[in-house]
Amino acid sequence: MIRNMENKDIDKIMDIWIKSTIKAHDFISKEYWEGNYNTVKNEYIPISETFVYEDQGDIKGFISVIDKAFIGSLFVDIDAQGNGIGKSLINYIVNKYKKLNLSVYKDNKKSVEFYINRGFKIIKEEVNEDSGYKEYMMEKL
Repeated sequence: MIRNMENKDIDKIMDIWIKSTIKAHDFISKEYWEGNYNTVKNEYIPISETFVYEDQGDIKGFISVIDKAFIGSLFVDIDAQGNGIGKSLINYIVNKYKKLNLSVYKDNKKSVEFYINRGFKIIKEEVNEDSGYKEYMMEKL
């Protein structure tokens, strides 16, 4: 079931975020992500509309959308990946919002392919100012 995030969900969401972001972005130091933990928790999640995928009372993944247009994060618990949870979350927001965009690290090939397979197109390549790594800006109309 996909539902709106509730305040009580934040610790589980952040646990999923830190573990899965380190796994997905192994080309960036673990310390970089650990250093951004509080920024994500205290700045990005509060300004986002976040939806969680819950299965039998356990959150398995989440997606956050900023300004009804920008996918700020999509993460699935590392033990639940490959079960269609990410697809369910992306389909949920594709049906909710007309135009969506996102940025994804170029070296995160699995995620780039995931978004292309969901109908997103690469519109620009740029360097992420914080990390210094190349990322794609992608869009789905």
